[in-house]
Amino acid sequence: MKPVIKWSGSKRSQALKIKSFFPETFGTYFEPFIGGGSMLYAINPSKSICGDICVPLIDLWNEIKEHPEQLASEYGTRWSRLQNEGYTAYYDIRDAFNQHNNPQDLLFLSRTCVNGLIRFNDKGEFNNSLHYSRSGIKPDSLREIILDWSAHIQGASFFANEYYNTTQSAVAGDIVYLDPPYFHTKGRYFGTIDYNRFLEYLEDLNVRGIKYLLSFDGIRGKENYTVDLPKELYKRHEFIPSGNSTFKKVIDKETEKVLESLYMNY
Repeated sequence: MKPVIKWSGSKRSQALKIKSFFPETFGTYFEPFIGGGSMLYAINPSKSICGDICVPLIDLWNEIKEHPEQLASEYGTRWSRLQNEGYTAYYDIRDAFNQHNNPQDLLFLSRTCVNGLIRFNDKGEFNNSLHYSRSGIKPDSLREIILDWSAHIQGASFFANEYYNTTQSAVAGDIVYLDPPYFHTKGRYFGTIDYNRFLEYLEDLNVRGIKYLLSFDGIRGKENYTVDLPKELYKRHEFIPSGNSTFKKVIDKETEKVLESLYMNY
């Protein structure tokens, strides 16, 4: 799996392990915090409903699904401009994105910014800098990735919505995978969620007989960030290896092993 969208909290390294905990059969697959979509790719369901509150992200997913060739061409245009004009092109495109929230601009920024870390400030503006020592993925390579993902997600519907609205149509027999902004990492993700409201949401899924898997805080190095979720909300808690801490490596030049929590209500 090669990422088409680089998004904070990607589950690419854990996707197959998490997939192993899914039931053998289920109805519609729901993913209300779609992010970079690694679980969607790994599960490859015939029908899925996915969402996120970041409108440009959802717009980008719909572009990948519906207009992959055009999206690849738009990236190539921006990438060529960067090679010809230098760093000023990146910051012009970043300014344009922050003004118009164009999904084509977001794809370009995600592929040329420092370490591929998509970051937004308190105003919702993209604020990461150009990765000066890298030219960004070449257009031909990204085109192949876009076309591959487009083929994978033809059965998916994408909506810019709150998580509890994205799964409103779920019924018993469906499955919901949840990867919300983590409790101890506010500020690293686009938006936040109210923790108590989220607990009520999990209880509602239980009452409706809908199975869910929840990725959440775990262990990083010597620090245990596991959240004390009410035990009545889940039946199983596993720790999933997720490599090393990207943020710790980038910011503090240290390597820390990370284990993330996976909660299931079945």
